[in-house]
Amino acid sequence: MTHRTTPAPRICGNCDGFASVAITLGGRDPRGHLRTITANCPACNGLGVTRSHRNREGARA
Repeated sequence: MTHRTTPAPRICGNCDGFASVAITLGGRDPRGHLRTITANCPACNGLGVTRSHRNREGARA
């Protein structure tokens, strides 16, 4: 019996799956915590995966 192959992962090509990052703004707040902001990948909206687009030839001519 042949084994089924798993489909290729749909990792976002723009961020390589690292969709959200924390960027330090420099310095600390009065309580001593680092000030950070979160930046999300604009292509996948912070998910790390993209939808698979099938290019069906001849479907629309």
